[in-house]
Amino acid sequence: MKRDPLPAPRKNPAKIELKVVQIGNSRGVRLPKTVLDRYEIKDALVLEAREEGLLLRRKKDKRLTWEETYRETAREKEDWSDLDATVADGIERGEKW
Repeated sequence: MKRDPLPAPRKNPAKIELKVVQIGNSRGVRLPKTVLDRYEIKDALVLEAREEGLLLRRKKDKRLTWEETYRETAREKEDWSDLDATVADGIERGEKW
């Protein structure tokens, strides 16, 4: 019986130590099959550098960071000039909803 290198998910994330190994002309880490299966990792991962360390996540995770969200919103150059009228439409001051 093979032992799962990561215990079942808990409030505190499980940690395992991975060795950095030579892979061709590069160096990398090998992820255990149980980790690949549990997190449905297929062909690629996204590596994010964060203040608290590096984060690996599945590529299919389509959530944007706040910075990416800001850039996307700015790139679209939407016209929000009618927002006040839209927000106030049908709601009178003092009216409870």
